[in-house]
Amino acid sequence: MARRAKVETDSTLPKIRKRRKPMTPEQKAAAAERLAKAREKRAKENPPKYSSIHPSVVAKPDDDPMSMKNVQRWIKTQKELLTVAKGDVRRNVKGAIAQVASIEGYIRNLHRYLRDGDYCDMFYGEHQQHKIKTMCVVMAYHPDGTPKRNVGTYYPDLGCEWTREMADE
Repeated sequence: MARRAKVETDSTLPKIRKRRKPMTPEQKAAAAERLAKAREKRAKENPPKYSSIHPSVVAKPDDDPMSMKNVQRWIKTQKELLTVAKGDVRRNVKGAIAQVASIEGYIRNLHRYLRDGDYCDMFYGEHQQHKIKTMCVVMAYHPDGTPKRNVGTYYPDLGCEWTREMADE
């Protein structure tokens, strides 16, 4: 039976790579032009299919606050904040566990919005800085026939948001 020789490799040595020949400015411009043309052609012939994202979310324009690109940017920001908050948990900072739970819940809700198209959080934005406004779709009534109304909710029959002053009158 033949013995195999073991070959020891040193992974600490850097891999030697041959340097590329530098391109002239004209060559760089021509290569950039070819690349832009190829990307444009690919986008026309084979547009990206967002199979895991709800069609209503994909259809929103980029300037919409709840567009796909904005929400993906929010997720990225929140994941960065999550790593910082988890570091605070390891350092036993007061309130860090609650902050981690809040950030994880927000990220989960953003992913659910991308998947299902239904937003189920009371706040939105990169740092949850905006509050969702509620809107009455179907009116509810008290037994005496007066409509039930909540402060901060938009009512189409009034054409405005129900305020504390309106409730006090």
